[in-house]
Amino acid sequence: MSQRNPNLVLDVEENPKKVSQWLIFAIQHILAMLVACITVPLITGLPVAATLVSAGIGTIIYLVITKFKSPVFLSSSFAYLSPMISALSVGLLNNAMGNNYFALILGMIMVGAVYAIVALLIKFVGTKWLSKILPPIVIGPVIMVIGLSLSGSAINNLVGAGVSSAPSYNWLAIISGLVAMVVVAICAHYGKGKFISLIPFVVGMGAGYLVAVLFTVFGYYIGGSDYFHVVDFTPITSIFQNFDFASIFNYKMFIPNDAESFLFFRFEQIAKFDWATIGEVALLFIPVSLVTIAEHIGDHENLGNIINRDLLNDEPGMKRTLLGDGIATAVSGALCGAANTTYGENVAVIGTTKIASVKVVLLAAVMAMGFGFITPLTKLLETIPGCVTGGVSLILYGFIAASGIKMLIAKKIDFNQPKNIFVASAILVAGIGGLTFKFGAPLELATSPAVTITSVAAAMILGILLSLILKDDVKHNSAADIELENKERKSLGQYDIPQDK
Repeated sequence: MSQRNPNLVLDVEENPKKVSQWLIFAIQHILAMLVACITVPLITGLPVAATLVSAGIGTIIYLVITKFKSPVFLSSSFAYLSPMISALSVGLLNNAMGNNYFALILGMIMVGAVYAIVALLIKFVGTKWLSKILPPIVIGPVIMVIGLSLSGSAINNLVGAGVSSAPSYNWLAIISGLVAMVVVAICAHYGKGKFISLIPFVVGMGAGYLVAVLFTVFGYYIGGSDYFHVVDFTPITSIFQNFDFASIFNYKMFIPNDAESFLFFRFEQIAKFDWATIGEVALLFIPVSLVTIAEHIGDHENLGNIINRDLLNDEPGMKRTLLGDGIATAVSGALCGAANTTYGENVAVIGTTKIASVKVVLLAAVMAMGFGFITPLTKLLETIPGCVTGGVSLILYGFIAASGIKMLIAKKIDFNQPKNIFVASAILVAGIGGLTFKFGAPLELATSPAVTITSVAAAMILGILLSLILKDDVKHNSAADIELENKERKSLGQYDIPQDK
């Protein structure tokens, strides 16, 4: 057992003393991942409840494989949105058979296979080759890009009410989101030593939601102004329109081909597959899986820095973390079609609250599964407006980006070396600027969408290439060498090179 980290309120192996604390700490993790988790199925048309259940199942699989040594929550990945949407139309003419869910599921299984292969290579060959390809100067800026690339999503959620009848830019929505953000910051900063500092996201989202509800009740329902329509209560009211047992317990996830089902793909779609379509699915998903492996490493590096443990090289080790993530993705894909990935939002929760208990994450996974089956709860969660989660995301996504900077500092990356500047610059500008690599015919000429490598992937590829092409600067071996070069630099009006202590 590792030595306890005094900087944490609860270390990895520790449990909350009270059941009430255990529950609320777990709910905080669910709130942090909720919007991102359900946004993926909302965009792709996958079942929301099944995605939530699959996130819980995937997280439990990961925790078991990693021997409960890594407090990571897994949920649906944004990185796979483009290949997921493309896969739904693979092999279908004019979408005559609806969506090709089997292609989507096959792609998720391929992603899990890639993770398993890399895990096996690490087991038998070690991690040096991976460290060579993905050194800290690459991973750090990639983490920053992951956080900053999500900033647009946070702002879009913040400025809009999320209700179709309301304006696209709504000051009441912004106020609600900023209230949530400010309350989170106040609770975390001024509540030190108090229980409220351990649940800042629960309190913050609750405060923002309350403000949004007040705007909606008094301004929209009583005042009749669409501008005040910040919260959409339709998910709740729809329960009572056709009330039945499914309105309480979502048993429809067990019914094949139901909209909420785990088994929603048509079995006849399997017969439509040949090697060409299998290859097309592989080209959609395998390149992105290499990117999410880098995200996996980055999130675990980030979490390891927070809890002061080397999760990738010590316990549980990268072979187990990758295998757990890969199997969780394959299982989740088979159940609901969405890929699982490590969630930086939940890492940010641990970093902010200093609660790293793996049993809290386990309870959050179990509760996520339960929430998926309890229809009123899932519908209530769906009423949380995007502006509130957008306000909280200003802190969560910023925390992810700042963690990349923190990692570079912790690894003592020397930016006096031109190589490090070039690598970081290429990654940051390409990633934040939105550079993508597209292969195949243009969409208007192709029978299927072109393969697109996302901006995070493109940035990482550029960073890896520059890191491998550019050699490290030759280090000075003596004080005499440094003093000699300092004289030359002074003559040019440049700063001195500091001597090693």
